[in-house]
Amino acid sequence: MAEDGRAPLRYVWIVAGLVLSCWVWFAVWRTSGAGSVAIGYLGVPLGGAVSIVALCRLWRVVRGDVHARRFCRMLLIGASFMTVGYLLMAVNAFLYSEGDNPPDMSLLSAACVALGFASAMWAVGRVPVDTAGRAERRRMNLDRTIAFLGCATPLWQFGLAPMITATERWSTHTLGLIGLAFLLSVAGMTKVAYLSDGPVDRAALRLVAAIGLTAAGVAVLATTYGGDGGPPSQALVLPLGPMLLVLAVRAQWNATIGHRRTSRRSSQLLPYLAVAAVDLPVVAIAVGELRWPGRIALGAAVVVSVLVIVRQFLAFRDNAVLLRNIRAHEERLQHEVSHDGLTGLANRAMFRGRMQDALARGESVTVLLVDLDDFKTVNDSLGHDVGDHLLVSLAAMLREQAGADGLPVRIGGDEFAVLLVGGTTLGETVAQRVLDALTEPISEHRLLVQASVGIATAEPGASVDSLLREADVAMYAAKQRGKAAYVRFVSGMAQPVTAHMRLGGELRRALENREFEVFYQPIMDLGTNKLVGTEALVRWNHPERGLVSPGEFVPAAERTGLIMELGRYVLREACRQTAAWLAEFGPDAPRHVAVNVSARQLHDPGFVGDVRDALGDTGLTPDHLVLELTESAVLRGNQVSRALHDLDGAGVRLALDDFGTGESSLSLLRAFPAAIVKLDKSFVDGLEFDEVDPARRDARQAVARAVIQLAGALGLEAVAEGIENEAQAEQLRALGYVYGQGYHLAMPMSAGKMTDLLTEQRRAVTAAG
Repeated sequence: MAEDGRAPLRYVWIVAGLVLSCWVWFAVWRTSGAGSVAIGYLGVPLGGAVSIVALCRLWRVVRGDVHARRFCRMLLIGASFMTVGYLLMAVNAFLYSEGDNPPDMSLLSAACVALGFASAMWAVGRVPVDTAGRAERRRMNLDRTIAFLGCATPLWQFGLAPMITATERWSTHTLGLIGLAFLLSVAGMTKVAYLSDGPVDRAALRLVAAIGLTAAGVAVLATTYGGDGGPPSQALVLPLGPMLLVLAVRAQWNATIGHRRTSRRSSQLLPYLAVAAVDLPVVAIAVGELRWPGRIALGAAVVVSVLVIVRQFLAFRDNAVLLRNIRAHEERLQHEVSHDGLTGLANRAMFRGRMQDALARGESVTVLLVDLDDFKTVNDSLGHDVGDHLLVSLAAMLREQAGADGLPVRIGGDEFAVLLVGGTTLGETVAQRVLDALTEPISEHRLLVQASVGIATAEPGASVDSLLREADVAMYAAKQRGKAAYVRFVSGMAQPVTAHMRLGGELRRALENREFEVFYQPIMDLGTNKLVGTEALVRWNHPERGLVSPGEFVPAAERTGLIMELGRYVLREACRQTAAWLAEFGPDAPRHVAVNVSARQLHDPGFVGDVRDALGDTGLTPDHLVLELTESAVLRGNQVSRALHDLDGAGVRLALDDFGTGESSLSLLRAFPAAIVKLDKSFVDGLEFDEVDPARRDARQAVARAVIQLAGALGLEAVAEGIENEAQAEQLRALGYVYGQGYHLAMPMSAGKMTDLLTEQRRAVTAAG
């Protein structure tokens, strides 16, 4: 294809060199008289030969379209006839020139040139024009007739007529050739005004029509030098014909190989320009032949026609402005229909359309679904304006990372996509670029966010919906694997992910049907084995699957946002039940109930109000409520810090769960208003013995000892979790722990069984007293 782009330009340079050589020769010949006059006749046939070669090359390029092929074929025939005609003239000039006087054009030469012009006219005339119907064709034909007559009249008045009526008679064949050239020029100009951007390029048609205008130059030179213009016309004017022809070849070549530049049609103005052209010979006649009264009347008529033309031009200009505004409005509407209003990215409709088009063309399509992790937290904690700025910045990042390889799209909310057409391996490359870009803060608020990316590829014949489902499945798989990652869809992935996604819908139904139940695990005094508190644990009584563990449904609740509603239910139910136990058992009731709180709840601006409402509605005083939080939930910014200090100020106690497992546990105790620390189960397991690795047992004991000493120094309660046997309980007592919980001490139980346990414990105390 590179050769195709350079070949026409090569011919243009060759003919341009011939034209320049002819002009230089003529200047030298006129000033010095050196050389034979016949040399001036070589430029046209040589240039014609080059144009024939160029047209032959063009023939091979346009052979796929019937109209362009016919146009090229007729031009090739015309160029061949004209080249032969002018070659015969050059031969006659070399054989029969007498001094500076070349021989007249022979009849055979004139016939060849005439056939050449006729073929060019046929090529122009057979180019199809677009019409909308019979009425449109009638209007077009009327306009073309007006334009033809208007353009032909000044050519007749100032060109052909003076030649026909000249005292020194012109030869018939010379007049015929100039007439044909004028006809070609006028017909071509009126034709191109109505030509659409079809297979025959409008610029090429203009250039072919302009060849006829060389006759005007010949006529001017002939008036000066006599005859057919002699050497001046052969050296100065006529070589421009092959030049225009190779330029037309280049224009058509570029249009054929896809480098066409859309041009504006001028058919609306052409009739009015033709009327203006007719006024020129009318004014000339008025000035030269009429007496003054007739001149005034005719002048007034000309002025009126000019004013009408001006009026029509102004109307045309106003209409053109109106049409441009309408088109601009339509383009804006089209953009709004196909693009997202916030980010400016393509929207879901455009996304699906591009996918359908690519699959219909037989191309493979890869889709990347990009979903921001925990975006709701940004909206809830920082506000929707900050969230919108984040989405705009993410869109800009996706544009940059997708580059020319893909189409970035906003699907909706915080979900984006990138559409890639072609190779399947590009998906991982773009996904990694996106994840790498998110390792740096984005947006004007310098937020550090993460995203999960699902990748799916479809081959031709696949449906758009199935491709989107697969990308969605892969994206959720990435979230299940820890977020901030990409996963490509593979066969068999859909079933577990779909089950996980279906779980979210079942959670909503379970909340509505009150299928969740709060269980309570006792927190015991390790010395007296007395129940001192409880930890509220949610269980799901699934109608088909029975009890579902929290490890299975809590992540789904976090992902879907249902953790907020579920957390409010557990909090309120735990407060209600604890207040009821206090009312029934008094000092023998649990002193407090511990409720687990997720990071998403802490980011909710209404969470502190939810806690106060739960306490107020159930009558439980704040000192009986403990909120357990993990280290990762506490390290979440100003919103969380304000909420925790507000709760502490209200008298609610805070417990740091899984203490000792994070990197910042010690520093947290200085900034976090904790009242209780809970030794993580990982330090209790194997605390009593480890036959395989005694050093590991010693390390656990060291951590457990450090935690109880730290708690004592800071005035905090310490609770050991996960006690599974008496040896562990004994070791913890030896280290100084007072409180503990675990399956060895008591299993989680329903509220009813906990009531039975409290009743039994009170009965035992009464009997002992």
